[in-house]
Amino acid sequence: MNDNALNANVGLKLRGLRLARNIKQADAAKDLGVSPAYLNLIEKGKRVMPFPLLWKALRYFDQDPEQFMSTLGEGRVDEALAKLLDEPLLKSLDIDPESLQSLSAEPKLAGTVAALFNLYKNTRTQLENVLAQLNVEERTRAQGGAQNGTVPGVRFDYSPFDEVSDFLEQHRNYFPELEEQAEALRKDVRLERQITSGQLIRLLEERFGYRVNFDDPAPSGSSVVRRLDPEEQTLTLSPFLTEQPLKFQIAASIGLLVMDREKLVERILNAGRMRHAETQRLIKVNLANYFAGALMLPYGDFFKEVQRTRYDVELLSSIFGSTYETVAHRLCNLSDPKRPGIPFHFLRADIAGNISKRYSGTGIRFATGGGSCAKWAVHLAFLNPSQITRQYSIMPDGTTYFCFAKVQLQPIEGSIVKGTAYSIGLGTHAENAKYLAYGLPTTDLRKDAIPSGISCRFCERTDCNQRAAASYRFAFAFDEYTKKDCFFSPLLVHEKADKEHHHRHGNGGGAHANGGGLPALPMSHLPAPVNGSHGSEKDDSLDKPPRRRKGGDA
Repeated sequence: MNDNALNANVGLKLRGLRLARNIKQADAAKDLGVSPAYLNLIEKGKRVMPFPLLWKALRYFDQDPEQFMSTLGEGRVDEALAKLLDEPLLKSLDIDPESLQSLSAEPKLAGTVAALFNLYKNTRTQLENVLAQLNVEERTRAQGGAQNGTVPGVRFDYSPFDEVSDFLEQHRNYFPELEEQAEALRKDVRLERQITSGQLIRLLEERFGYRVNFDDPAPSGSSVVRRLDPEEQTLTLSPFLTEQPLKFQIAASIGLLVMDREKLVERILNAGRMRHAETQRLIKVNLANYFAGALMLPYGDFFKEVQRTRYDVELLSSIFGSTYETVAHRLCNLSDPKRPGIPFHFLRADIAGNISKRYSGTGIRFATGGGSCAKWAVHLAFLNPSQITRQYSIMPDGTTYFCFAKVQLQPIEGSIVKGTAYSIGLGTHAENAKYLAYGLPTTDLRKDAIPSGISCRFCERTDCNQRAAASYRFAFAFDEYTKKDCFFSPLLVHEKADKEHHHRHGNGGGAHANGGGLPALPMSHLPAPVNGSHGSEKDDSLDKPPRRRKGGDA
């Protein structure tokens, strides 16, 4: 234990002894022959306790010196505060055990801090639950509004990341200002096709006056890979970055400096208003990454090789010395009207199905909350991580796509669990598959395509064997006498057990009084359900033609 911790521990224990005996600080100071201010500093661990005064205080509090000294190394912290050490949010504030121990010297303050933090957590949980319910209700109203031709209400789950995605899609993920700046810089410094990190470091030092440092050793527990300091004009990088991600981080840093110098963000946004305060910074990050891709994979040269290799992402990665993900990103930037590429949608997902990056250049819709369809190639790629997973997909509305995905692994200390595992997915309209090196032959697209959807909660399919939740588009109905291959698949009218069978078993006509099931959500705003759906012809088109019961029962 260091001196500061020892002082804090001695002061804390003396304060505890005084409070346990209900002795006022002023009275204890008078009896010990010191000023109240001095005793207050001792109890807070801000002054060294002289041994003669400590001996006198122990006799004053009737404590055995040997027993008291033996407990000094325990460093006990208030129990409520000690529990906070394991809170992820508190860890982000970098509060160490010694600081909490000092805070424990103020019991009322310590209790207040712990209570406020727990109150905050409870309030945040309640707020998240309320927002989740509002999201569900708003989506349900929006579905009804779309059918009635009315404008949907405010989306409560519209995050800054959703706003950034919409911004990129509005611009078709193409920014000629960044392309021009990146191309001019490449020509100015005569960069070759395959750029090295050393060349980019020299560029940063000679053209921008920045000094590049490698954070070695990296701070314990830190996951920062890049820190750009405009005041000190330094770029600090993690020593654990390998060549390809290292190049990208340096190129993105150069992009930030170019955008600041040329005020490109302001020009691109053109005084546009954002709903969230964080959106503009997130857009700047995305534009810096865009610049990095343009610098490393110049549009003209890259487009020529894309055409020659027929969009072979792996081969393009080797040609330009870049990662598979960087090349996949760049394929989504090819929207120059004079040299347009095939439109793609892009997804990056982890093994749990969480999507951390997405871009729709094909018009495909992504779920804004919850998981996406398990039938998508980007998720199935984890079943064969060493291969390109390829498939045709057909959506409930009949739209067909060709999708392919590959898993990218970055182990740490030989462990994938410690490192990262992402699936990088690209998709385009099915008719474009013939232009791709990965394209699959097909003579019957409708037969070969995998039936899929957006997400279980909004999928119209009545026959999916992979459903993980009931759809909001159907009144959830079940029949204890009829079992489908997936419990969450809506039960169609013609699939239910015969009513006479129910009568013979004394059920009085079915699982529910109206012959249907219990709705998962209020469905009063929708037409009377048919075959377990809200009654639209399209919803039941994947099975048999809809048959309406008398009275419109489910």
